[in-house]
Amino acid sequence: MARVLLALLCYLGSIGLAQAQSLLILGDSLSAGYQMPLEKSWPSLLQERWVREGDIHRAINASISGETTQGALTRLPALLKEHQPDWVLIELGGNDGLRGFPPQVTERNLTALIDRATAAGAKVILTQIRLPPNYGARYVRQFEQIYPGLAEQYRLPLMPFFLDDIALHPELMMNDGIHPKPEAQPRIRDTVARFVAPLLQGEE
Repeated sequence: MARVLLALLCYLGSIGLAQAQSLLILGDSLSAGYQMPLEKSWPSLLQERWVREGDIHRAINASISGETTQGALTRLPALLKEHQPDWVLIELGGNDGLRGFPPQVTERNLTALIDRATAAGAKVILTQIRLPPNYGARYVRQFEQIYPGLAEQYRLPLMPFFLDDIALHPELMMNDGIHPKPEAQPRIRDTVARFVAPLLQGEE
């Protein structure tokens, strides 16, 4: 009887391990906890939530404030080798846009990031990025169309920009109007968690 129970426990444990998914978050200041303790950033809160709720997934935050798509492209190979993630969430391009980089450059870099992640065996989640309207309607339109275009081309899940709702509440945004305050981080966490949960559970 003891052997049967032990075998059953090992089997159940192997199922749990098989379902464990790692999510590498490759982002900029919106995910890096800009001007706040790292533990208050939404990726840290996401990991805390998974632990609290008994989920076996793992969030790896590789975001850096000020990161561009080109900078991330330089860092990605080492990150993939070190962490071997099941999923890569790409939240990048905002700094490209704020610096006025040509949309074609951002698109080319994002394409390379997707190719390198998938070549390493990871699945990719792309995050829509939006720019302030004062950058000009034509530029903003060309920039923001990059994301649905790549999502369609590569058949990727495209997560809506997680500040779409938060940006409407000044009390949740810093004075620069770009970065969310610590008070906004739990809301971002919940938005991301709802989107990625079915993906990590294989319900694509």
